[in-house]
Amino acid sequence: MYSTEDLIHAKRRKDLIEIADHKNININKALRFLRYEEELRLLQIELVNFQQWVKKKGLRIAIIFEGRDAAGKGGAIKRFKEHLNPRSTRVVALSKPTEVERGQWYFRRYIKELPNPGEIVLFDRSWYNRAVVEPVMGFCNKREYNQFMVQVPGFEHMLYEDGVQLIKFWFSISKKEQQKRIESRLQNPLKKWKFSPVDKKGQELWDKYTHYKEQMFSKTHTTFSPWIIVRANDKKTARLESIRYVLSKFDYSSRYKSKTTILPDPNVVLRYYRHIEQIDI
Repeated sequence: MYSTEDLIHAKRRKDLIEIADHKNININKALRFLRYEEELRLLQIELVNFQQWVKKKGLRIAIIFEGRDAAGKGGAIKRFKEHLNPRSTRVVALSKPTEVERGQWYFRRYIKELPNPGEIVLFDRSWYNRAVVEPVMGFCNKREYNQFMVQVPGFEHMLYEDGVQLIKFWFSISKKEQQKRIESRLQNPLKKWKFSPVDKKGQELWDKYTHYKEQMFSKTHTTFSPWIIVRANDKKTARLESIRYVLSKFDYSSRYKSKTTILPDPNVVLRYYRHIEQIDI
């Protein structure tokens, strides 16, 4: 442990590291966190540059964050938007449909949330609720589910033809990691609001989720709108690599001046294919 005298005399981070080496204090975890924080800072600078370029070019960017409960979607979105201009970045996290919305075409309430020119929209869950969560939990019937699965590729092709640039992330975690995170939420008074009975059901209905998830990939992974799997058992790595993936997809003006790599790790972020080795099977 550091003594009070150590902390008084240490003027720089380097001094603390030297004291730790001399006293055999294990600070590996702290050093990993510092490296993560610095890497995140550099990537967020790139996101700011990217946003300015999107605004200038009048592009429409929609990024979908999907995954099982507690997969880290919200944490990743928070890091994406943390330093972006809120005038041209929005987070969309819709609650359950109203009685009126239930009588409308399913996609209607999402269409009005799509990005305007020069805007980035981050979807914390999306129309894909109907592909996995709703059939698993019994929130839609078989006819509604089948109709959705037939319509969604055509819907996304219309977005593609109209110039909306859609990125679909699936944050993938293991069953053991999900249980650990759910228990952590219950123990943390600042995170209890994140817990719902649906979360608990996610563990009980793990195999059913897997079945519908695989159906979703098989029927909605297309050349114009592919699914991008993010291995998210390590939250911090998932955040960094998902940011890198988005940056790497666009030839924005200042990308070649970046002070860190914007190319994602292919062992963490990878395009879905049928025989991919998944951690949330």
